Amino acid sequence: MVKTFLDFDKAVSKSLEVAEVTTLTEIVNIEKSLNRVISQDILCVKNLPSFNNSAMDGFAIKAKDAGKILKVKTTIFAGDNIEASLEEGECYKIMTGAKVPDDVDTIVPIEDIVLYENDEITLKEEIKKGACLRLKGEETATNDLLFKKGEVINSSKVAVLASQGLTMIRVYKKLSIAVVSTGNELKEPWEEANEDEIYNCNSYALISLLSEKGFDATYMGVVPDSLEKSVKFVSSLKNYDVIITTGGISMGDADFVGQAFIENGLEIAFHGVNVKPGRPIMMGTMQKNLGQTFVMCLPGNPLTAMVNMHLFAIPVLNKIQGSNYIFHDITTVQNMQEFKTKTGRVNVVLGSCQKGEFEVTRKNKYGSGMITVLDISNSIVVTNEGRAGIEVGDSVKVIKFNCSYLKEQTSIFN
Repeated sequence: MVKTFLDFDKAVSKSLEVAEVTTLTEIVNIEKSLNRVISQDILCVKNLPSFNNSAMDGFAIKAKDAGKILKVKTTIFAGDNIEASLEEGECYKIMTGAKVPDDVDTIVPIEDIVLYENDEITLKEEIKKGACLRLKGEETATNDLLFKKGEVINSSKVAVLASQGLTMIRVYKKLSIAVVSTGNELKEPWEEANEDEIYNCNSYALISLLSEKGFDATYMGVVPDSLEKSVKFVSSLKNYDVIITTGGISMGDADFVGQAFIENGLEIAFHGVNVKPGRPIMMGTMQKNLGQTFVMCLPGNPLTAMVNMHLFAIPVLNKIQGSNYIFHDITTVQNMQEFKTKTGRVNVVLGSCQKGEFEVTRKNKYGSGMITVLDISNSIVVTNEGRAGIEVGDSVKVIKFNCSYLKEQTSIFN
């Protein structure tokens, strides 16, 4: 029987469709909140700024006094709280950030004063009312929406939260992710490996990539190529939110991982995608005591495993973690070197994107088992099934490895 592979775009949609957002939340200090996902809307509790203040070192005046000579009544420093007390023909000298009394409406920077001597200033004839005056609540006012549920906390958001006196934030609980490999031929990097054995680089690469994207994962070891042992091993992983495997899901006689998951209740979303490289990929869900465990079975070759992590796994993980940002940020750049692709399937092409230009890696001539090509590439181009190549000067859509993610979906194909 000929195996039918799912269309690439349908596989992406299906994986996101079956992924369920976690319902578990926890409260964390903002010092430890970086890259966490906000689990409820956050409202402004303190006006920004919280009082009218000066944006410059200068003089606080009434705009109607433009062109006049004014006497400096007192100097207001940051932290002072001066009550309105000006008489006719007076002004305040004021420092940046200082609270502005209610009897003035404009700040004139020192450098814009015509003359300043003997505690008197001469103003220009034309002065813009409200200049250099930061008004209470003009940035954001009490009960305004600061951040929506599903936004990811970065350093800028931490600054806003701290300005509100919000030090403890409710976020979605971090996903528990198990990473495993398969194959008796694998050796751990600290073990001796003869010429017939290979070192296990997949798990370490995947865990590092997950860490770069803000996720924590636990390496659970290598599953021996035995159906009985695989079934037992998979059963021990059911408490994890996500299980990511590499290898053991193609059509070989010794590939037991897929069957082991099925015998543990896996509901398959899809198994096999019409993409090169990376066809033997399987995704699905297993039920556990609270919610579901999402299963991602990736190809065993290092390159295809990492590529599928970028194309499929990270968007799914973002959704499960509760993030609003799950779709690839596509950048359109100019192709600088001709390369060929195979028709009849989606092609995933590695390359480097710099300053609006894309250059294919090794003329798109590399094997799916290669490792070093990942290090010399920083982006992916995805071609549609009918395209036989990309010419010099063509515009191409690029996914950069270090890109952010968007709320809205855009076409990925070239």
